[in-house]
Amino acid sequence: MLDQLIFCFDITGTVIFAITGAVSGIKLRLDMLGVVVFSCTVGVGGGILRDCIIGATPAAALQNEVYLIACILTGLLLFFLSGRIARHREIIMICDAFGLGVFTAIGAAKGSQYGLGPVGVMLCGTLSAVGGGILRDVMSRKVPAVLVSDFYATASLIGGAVYCLLGSAGTTVFWRFTIVALLVIIIRILAIHYHIRLPKAGKFSSKALE
Repeated sequence: MLDQLIFCFDITGTVIFAITGAVSGIKLRLDMLGVVVFSCTVGVGGGILRDCIIGATPAAALQNEVYLIACILTGLLLFFLSGRIARHREIIMICDAFGLGVFTAIGAAKGSQYGLGPVGVMLCGTLSAVGGGILRDVMSRKVPAVLVSDFYATASLIGGAVYCLLGSAGTTVFWRFTIVALLVIIIRILAIHYHIRLPKAGKFSSKALE
C-alpha cells in the first residue's frame, strides 16, 4: 500500500516537473521536440542522476516506461496549449512546490534505503528535486537558477535534514515521507509569498576579486 501511494505521488511530481520543463522550452521558443526534451529532462533528469550516483541502475525512470511516457505526453500537451498555460504562472509555481516536496522525500527515502549517511540522504533528496532543473539550465546555457535565485534547493536540503532526524527518532517511512514532503512544500510556498532569498555575493566588487 505504501509503495503504491509513493508511486502515485512520484508520477504526480514527475508530471508537475515535466510541465515546468515544457514551459521553459516554450519560453525559449523551442520546436516540438525541444519542448518534449525539456519536459523529460526536468521530469526525470534528477531521478536518473540520483540513481546513477548511488548505483541504483538501471534508473527507475528507464525500468518503468510510465515516467517517460508521462513526460512526453505532458510536453506535447503543453506545446499545443502554450498560449493558455502562460496565463497561470502562479498556479504552476505552487504545483512546482508540490513536486519539490515530493521529490525531496522520495530521494531522501531512496538514499536511506541504500544505506547512505545523513549527508548522502540530504544530497539524494536535493538532487532528485533540483537535478532536472539544473540540467535544463545547462542545456539553456544559463547558470542554474537554484544557484542564483529563490529559496529552492535550500528548502530541499532542509527537508533532507528533517528526514534524517525523523529516521533517528524511529519514525516510520510513511510519516517521514509525509512530514518531509509537507514541510518542503510549505517552506517553498512561504518563500514565494514573502520573496525569501538567500543573500548574494554582491557586496564584493569585481576589482576586489581580481
